[in-house]
Amino acid sequence: MADNLPAEQSGGADLPSTEHRESGTTPETPRAGWLAENLPPAVGGFGVSFATMFRKVYTEEYPEEKRPTAPRYHGRHQLNRHPDGLEKCVGCELCAWACPADAILVEGAANDDTPAEEGGTGRFSPGERYGRVYQINYLRCIFCGLCIEACPTRALTMTNFYELADDNRADLIFTKDQLLAPVQEGMLAPPHPMAESMQERDYYLGKVSQATEGQRAWVAEQSEDTTSADPDAAGAADDAADDAADAEGGAA
Repeated sequence: MADNLPAEQSGGADLPSTEHRESGTTPETPRAGWLAENLPPAVGGFGVSFATMFRKVYTEEYPEEKRPTAPRYHGRHQLNRHPDGLEKCVGCELCAWACPADAILVEGAANDDTPAEEGGTGRFSPGERYGRVYQINYLRCIFCGLCIEACPTRALTMTNFYELADDNRADLIFTKDQLLAPVQEGMLAPPHPMAESMQERDYYLGKVSQATEGQRAWVAEQSEDTTSADPDAAGAADDAADDAADAEGGAA
């Protein structure tokens, strides 16, 4: 029964006071600058402007002299490759979903390990899929970097290149060929199979350092088959090689 009785009223004696109490020490008012103290407020407000007017002006001689950007500057995008040349993009479209400006278009497709003589298109990435179509519209891109944060394979990164101005709107829609990183030493341009005895996860564990001899032999075999099937292409390749040799001889 005692639990049902109302609590005793203390009359507010135990409650914290809301009245302002004199501390005896008045807080010191921050002093304004000497210019604001000696001049009327309408003039003293221009103190920062007057102080800046007499500083030396730094002129950038752009584009003759370009200042280096910050190491993590958000510039033009790049689609990266694995050390053997296969593409890191798996066509998951997460970058397109993360883009707040709807500037990225990705269309994925399945890798095809079917032999070429049976109509196979080849393998472009270690995963099940790859980015068949990849476009970035730099008329919409705000360079926020959310796309590279969403990429699960580090296929998409941002470079320090920032000179993207153009007088044609169509030229500011970059395609996959423009965004792909160049084929460096030790790489092979896809399509080609994965490294022997390697799985998809081995690529992300750093077990693949360059293209293997088996991959090189496969690419060479496919090139021979293509050349024999298309004599015109072979003749064009021979003409190009002869022109290059003539050019080297003339330069010498």
